[in-house]
Amino acid sequence: MALPVSRLRADMQTLLGIVGILTLVGLVFVYSSSSIFALEKCGSDTYFLKKQGLYTLIALVGFFIFALIPHQWLKKYAPALFLCSLGLMVLTLIPGLGVKMHGANRWLKLGFISLQPSELLKIFLILYMGYFLEKKQHRIKSFLYTYLPFLLVLGVSFALLLKQPDFGSVITLFSTALVLFFVAECNMRYLLATALLACPAIVFLIFSKSYRLSRILIFLNPWADPQGKGFQIIQSLIAIGNGKMWGVGIANSKQKFFYLPMQHTDFIFPIIAEEIGFFGSLGLMLLYVAFLFFGMRIVLLFRDGFSFFSSLGFIVLLTIQALINLMVSCGLLPTKGLGLPFISYGGTALIAGWCMIGFMVNCARHARETSDRN
Repeated sequence: MALPVSRLRADMQTLLGIVGILTLVGLVFVYSSSSIFALEKCGSDTYFLKKQGLYTLIALVGFFIFALIPHQWLKKYAPALFLCSLGLMVLTLIPGLGVKMHGANRWLKLGFISLQPSELLKIFLILYMGYFLEKKQHRIKSFLYTYLPFLLVLGVSFALLLKQPDFGSVITLFSTALVLFFVAECNMRYLLATALLACPAIVFLIFSKSYRLSRILIFLNPWADPQGKGFQIIQSLIAIGNGKMWGVGIANSKQKFFYLPMQHTDFIFPIIAEEIGFFGSLGLMLLYVAFLFFGMRIVLLFRDGFSFFSSLGFIVLLTIQALINLMVSCGLLPTKGLGLPFISYGGTALIAGWCMIGFMVNCARHARETSDRN
């Protein structure tokens, strides 16, 4: 069957347009949500906007690198790139190299910018999944030669993430991996057993750290400590409620006046909801639905396993992250520490997201070239 090149090109352009709109929305609301905080703490209301603008430029460079680098090179060196990302994760745990923020060692300081290796790990772990699943496709149902080795790979990755700690990334990557193995037609008994065994493991991880248990309890009843641990989610709900149907207007949020913590990062959505209201928030959510829809349409046109599984992983991962962030902001999930893709302030996450989209452009070009040769 011939590749529908025109549809692939049109869907790819649409996906790029969606990501571009989300990024521009992010710049607007990073400034709106952070201006008061930035003026008070940094002496300039545009401090975070300027940094996010710089990160956007770097993200576009990353996009073009991943879009133009030879497709076979990415496939060939996927294992090495994954190992390098694990090495960067280890560096965050070394005193003097890792930077501790908000109680977690997730950053490396590189001059005037900070790098979050866990975001790079997401890229290269999923690329390695694509490489691995294509290579093992003929033995995908084998536990010894396929499923067990990759469980070990995930185990090492998750151990480093939990050491930081970054429980939210473990949840998103684990969910993405299960989706990929399900689509690859792995033995369903292995997947079900893994999911069932993950439940007591998650319970153990929650009870092993008091702050995780506290998040669960606060999620169940934030009003038990309205001035303490429940303060953030209560202020988040107040911000969303203040927006009503049409919002109070861009830059007119009241909750950004030091009521809502992390208002330009993990909890940027409540500020957006307050300023553009229910209908504006619904439009934003529909952008993520469109991102998933067109992303999946593109993925289904890829013929080689590496392109298919890696691109599917990126779409699933970003969608899960968006869903979790929105649910946390609305009080439907405990706090996870995950930003809203392409919108929340955060350089490495924005760069990683655009690199993922660049890879998909690369795969689309490779698919067209392969179709032309055939």
